[in-house]
Amino acid sequence: MLKNMLKATVFATTLALATGAISMPAFAEVTYNRGNSADPESLDPHKTSTVYEAHILRDLFFGLVMQDQGANLIPGAAESWTVSDDGKVYTFKLRQGATWSDGSPVTAEDFVYSFRRLEDPATGAEYASMLYPIVNAEEVNTGKAKLEDMGVKAVDASTLEVTLKAPTPYFLEMLTHQAAYPVNKAAIEKLGADWIKPGNLVSNGAFTLAEFVPNDHIKLVKNPKFYDAANVKVDVVNYIPTEDRSTAIKRFEAGELDSNDDIPTEQMADLKAKFGEQLRVGAQLGTYYYAMKWDKEPWTNLQLRKAISMAIDRDFIAEKVWQNSMLPSYTMVPPGIEGYTPIAADYAEKTQIDREDEAAKILKELGYGPDKPLKMEIRYNTSENHKNTAVAIQEQLKPLGVEVSLVNTDTKTHYGFLEQKGDFDTARVGWIADYKDPETFLGVARKASGNNYSVYNNPKFEEAMDKAAAAGGKPEERMKDMQEAERIVLEDTGFIPILYYSYKNLVSSKLKGFDENVMDVHPTRFISKVE
Repeated sequence: MLKNMLKATVFATTLALATGAISMPAFAEVTYNRGNSADPESLDPHKTSTVYEAHILRDLFFGLVMQDQGANLIPGAAESWTVSDDGKVYTFKLRQGATWSDGSPVTAEDFVYSFRRLEDPATGAEYASMLYPIVNAEEVNTGKAKLEDMGVKAVDASTLEVTLKAPTPYFLEMLTHQAAYPVNKAAIEKLGADWIKPGNLVSNGAFTLAEFVPNDHIKLVKNPKFYDAANVKVDVVNYIPTEDRSTAIKRFEAGELDSNDDIPTEQMADLKAKFGEQLRVGAQLGTYYYAMKWDKEPWTNLQLRKAISMAIDRDFIAEKVWQNSMLPSYTMVPPGIEGYTPIAADYAEKTQIDREDEAAKILKELGYGPDKPLKMEIRYNTSENHKNTAVAIQEQLKPLGVEVSLVNTDTKTHYGFLEQKGDFDTARVGWIADYKDPETFLGVARKASGNNYSVYNNPKFEEAMDKAAAAGGKPEERMKDMQEAERIVLEDTGFIPILYYSYKNLVSSKLKGFDENVMDVHPTRFISKVE
């Protein structure tokens, strides 16, 4: 009986294999659950400004030039480029056969359209000023020239020519920013604002948008039309908003998150003991600062702004609030940029006691004190770390007769409010380098910058920045002009630098290719996951 059953089984299996009735098991789908500190305000590359959005857009879109897992420049949508002898004309050769996710070809005209769209005043792009090095970009953005006057030209379908006003050393690195990514003209013209929704969004990166459930997850799936799809090891990446860092830690520990881009720093010691090498902390090019509303009384008073800045004990905040995972900052530009020495605020060398005494004296001369308190509001976005920082500053200013009230909103609301130039006294801002050059930090203080939340405006600062831009071909002269610009903005206390950033990532040992770098850039296309 058993013998006959075995014969029958062998016969049935052989028949099934011959007819294709049995399929071999497929490889398991690789899913990467990626904690991201906040939901994006938008998935339109021309209407975003934060690193939370950059992580996602870096997976969806593919600029002319991109960054690898070490934040090194690599060819992107352009497979090669040449630069003219005078450093002003860049000619990019696009990848042959590259397509959008809908199968249509990626052409030089797509980049012409996208660069013009960024500068079009109707777009309202915060990062429009980033492309001002391009001929007539500023004029287009300020309504003084036509879109067609901008120095971008499609020589043919696969050749893009970009002409700059002056040599710009950081231009290629600048193109790695999401604002310089191409967008699909046909989708935008057909769908309007709905072009960024799942099922509508046409992109050219390693992944495409499958789902977007606010406050829950954003699901991206591998793009089979991406030129290097064969080497992309992750099939699905879920971006999960984790504004509550403590909850994120629990989800990471439970295996629900494979990585998270921040931690509650008051738990630093415990997290190091618990997660060991899975907790990665290191230097990052970034400045944590407070923006003061420059055109609002009483903050129009330079001495008042300076008193507030001097009274903030940065050493205490770095050590006690951030558990030495951040460093005290007295400059807008952090250290670590080759060829540039940051200029510190003039009171940086004084002791904290001397700073506080001087701050108290200024406040008294201005008529403020315990009997007549100065009221100040601090706005910050949701995070235990930002809250603890604001509370520490609140306590530090109290003995000087400053009554501080705190306003907390989620990250999307916080930055939306600042972008709309809302009414505030001071607000927390973090600036992570878009490229390894001091201009990325000082550029936020320019009058035309959409990221100038303080509404800071000083013609002398603008003149120094203009001189630096014009000296693009003379590195030493350019850096001296940048130093002068930094000296001016710090002397004006246009912004209050508090800390230098560090990255604080939790990374599962199952992930490979999540390499540490000072830009904290980790494209999913270079990451793999092993069970």
